[in-house]
Amino acid sequence: KGKTHIRCRRCGRHAYNVAKGYCAACGFGRSKRIRRYSWANKKVNKVRVK
Repeated sequence: KGKTHIRCRRCGRHAYNVAKGYCAACGFGRSKRIRRYSWANKKVNKVRVK
């Protein structure tokens, strides 16, 4: 049993997939832009709040 994810160089989170070569949290290795989605923020009275 090895390590699937190591610490990411860009975001510092333990989400960099060694086999796939990209970070699951910030998208490092896959895109130059930081990975973010609106569904990751909670909706408060039908308005998205960070």
